[in-house]
Amino acid sequence: MKVSGFGNSLSLCTLPLLMMLFLLLYKVRSQSGGGDDKACLSGLKTALQDSRGVLVSWNANNLLTPCFNQTLTQLTGINCNENRIVSILLSSRGLGGTVSSALANCSFLNMVDFSDNQMTGVIPTELGGLQLLATLNLSVNGLTGSIPEDLSNCTYLNVLDLHRNSLTGVIPQSLGYLERLKVFDVSDNDLSGPIPVSLANLSSGAPRFNISSFRGNKHLYGFPLPLPKNRNLSVLAIVGIGLGSGLISLFISFTAVCIWLRVSEQRLAADEGKISQLMPE
Repeated sequence: MKVSGFGNSLSLCTLPLLMMLFLLLYKVRSQSGGGDDKACLSGLKTALQDSRGVLVSWNANNLLTPCFNQTLTQLTGINCNENRIVSILLSSRGLGGTVSSALANCSFLNMVDFSDNQMTGVIPTELGGLQLLATLNLSVNGLTGSIPEDLSNCTYLNVLDLHRNSLTGVIPQSLGYLERLKVFDVSDNDLSGPIPVSLANLSSGAPRFNISSFRGNKHLYGFPLPLPKNRNLSVLAIVGIGLGSGLISLFISFTAVCIWLRVSEQRLAADEGKISQLMPE
């Protein structure tokens, strides 16, 4: 009886502990999920300019529950899985405005495509917090500013397409350390500086990404881009100047020697004349 009583007492004591452990695990799981899809889309809608009305379904009621019944949604361009937003596909919708930093709240995003719109502004550094992001396509817009180095934190990034914008600055070296990166295109921007070796070379000697990924940036240089024509001209100009200066120096030296010889001859002739006058006939 004593043993049985002790066991009952133990069970009564462990029950609250088990409940606390369950609540703790639930809290950890909730935090690991992270993000707030409703805040994500609300912030994005505020930042976008929808002149065509393609986001009419993004009303207050639908934004209240972006995803329902695992994969269903009534929002244009949105795809869900397990009641979380996993992709935002709004290519060629005539959208203006900016890329909202609120996108970072959609923590389960693996695909973002805003290509071929009229979006402006900068690429938010907060996108680097999307650790499940595999595709980021912001091409053919009017984006400015630099490429955020924070994007190198998106370790699952497979596609990074930023071509035909007005991006400036250098290409972050850290982007080359993304091992899963298979598509990389920053062509037709206003980028400058050297192409990171980690994006240009492979151990085999072949380029990791070819010329088409980098061309159209007047101040960008390095392999695999060819040597700019103006640099070829500069090299030829330097060689020409060197040869020209050498010939000029040779001409000046030759002229100086000729003058010296002429003066010496005249002095010698004068000395000979003086001597001949002094000698008896």
